[in-house]
Amino acid sequence: MLNRAQQPEVRAMEKISIAAPQRKIMPNGVCLNVIEAGNQEVVRVDILIGAGKWQQTQLLQALFVNRMLREGTRKFTSVQIAEKLDYYGAWLELSSSMEYSYITLYSLNKYFARTLEIVESMIKEPVFPEKELKSVLETNKHQYLVNSTKVDYLAQTSFVHSVFGNQHPCGRFASAIDYDLITTSCLKEYYDRYYHSGNSSVYVSGKITEEILSLLEQTFGQDPWGQLDNKVEMIPFLIETTPQKRIFTEQSTAMQSAIKIGKVMMQKSHPDYLKMRVLITLFGGYFGSRLMSNIREDKGYTYGISAGMASFPDTGVFMISTEAANEYVENLIKEVYHEMKLLQTDIVQDAELSMVKNYMLGEMCRSYEGPFSLSEAWIFIQTSHLSESYFEESLEAVQSVTAEEIKTLAQKYFNPEQMIEVIAGKSH
Repeated sequence: MLNRAQQPEVRAMEKISIAAPQRKIMPNGVCLNVIEAGNQEVVRVDILIGAGKWQQTQLLQALFVNRMLREGTRKFTSVQIAEKLDYYGAWLELSSSMEYSYITLYSLNKYFARTLEIVESMIKEPVFPEKELKSVLETNKHQYLVNSTKVDYLAQTSFVHSVFGNQHPCGRFASAIDYDLITTSCLKEYYDRYYHSGNSSVYVSGKITEEILSLLEQTFGQDPWGQLDNKVEMIPFLIETTPQKRIFTEQSTAMQSAIKIGKVMMQKSHPDYLKMRVLITLFGGYFGSRLMSNIREDKGYTYGISAGMASFPDTGVFMISTEAANEYVENLIKEVYHEMKLLQTDIVQDAELSMVKNYMLGEMCRSYEGPFSLSEAWIFIQTSHLSESYFEESLEAVQSVTAEEIKTLAQKYFNPEQMIEVIAGKSH
């Protein structure tokens, strides 16, 4: 009999097993990554194009090339695309990052041939129609104007701009006028340069049949498509971090201020990165963190505060983010630095470090439990330029990091004098 009065035994996770995709180079050279898992009759297909904001020659170019794929092709109008995907119960996501553009399709197996035909037309023969482009630009420009009144958006853009400088692609942000400069010709120029079979890869995950694999190969792997002569270049850019310690952005109607504190730190490939993740989680990366316990629960300065590390193609950026009433801003910043100092001088107790480790291990398990999350994990490996041993190395780092190492990392990287403080809100 099960004794419900007795707590189940807690078992430490000894190893992590992430099934690697089966990889196949199709006849035209495109790599097909197959992740067969799950029992539901549904699949996810990701087409990755190896170009993003880094490669654009004008602001917003990569975003709107990707966004306009669903607005009309030689075979389908925007209305037909929307109606057909809806009729077949499919879901389409379009997104772009610094180095990649993504087309993601979720489809029922029984309608896969129909939905793949639509996606093929979107990728291979978009027409970027003027009427639809105008409508999309107006909608996005309006959203930008709304966002530009919000203190969190103002602080975020100001912080990233201050970290990278004017000339770095990560530090450049669009203004309202940039939406007016987007034309069909500039989108076609970017599309012709980067959307081709020599610059793409495909991931498929879910309950995969031989028919699905055959359809994918016929569609994206048989004949070359696009203008193959164009090669992608990762041009290096100089990071020019501002010498200013504090940057303030006025928003006269704001009821509270947004605060960002941080600095350039490290890439994922850095030897300290994986154990640094444990320190950052303990400091401000989950609900029971030091920052939350002190600044939210004890002092009541904010509803929430977090710390994390954002990755960019050539570096990583550490950032603390929160919002607070104007009168609490200075005291809140002092408490942030106070918590940094404690981590530099005191040894973290075993119970606290153990709780953080268990939280991170639990998050790892949840991140890789389904076929679509597995696909995201391997796409992350490719787009972050990491080795396939990254998952095992992450587990080992979390399990092995010691309280003394946490203290050493805090002394090495948590230097308040090196932190940039960005505040957006109403001046006193």
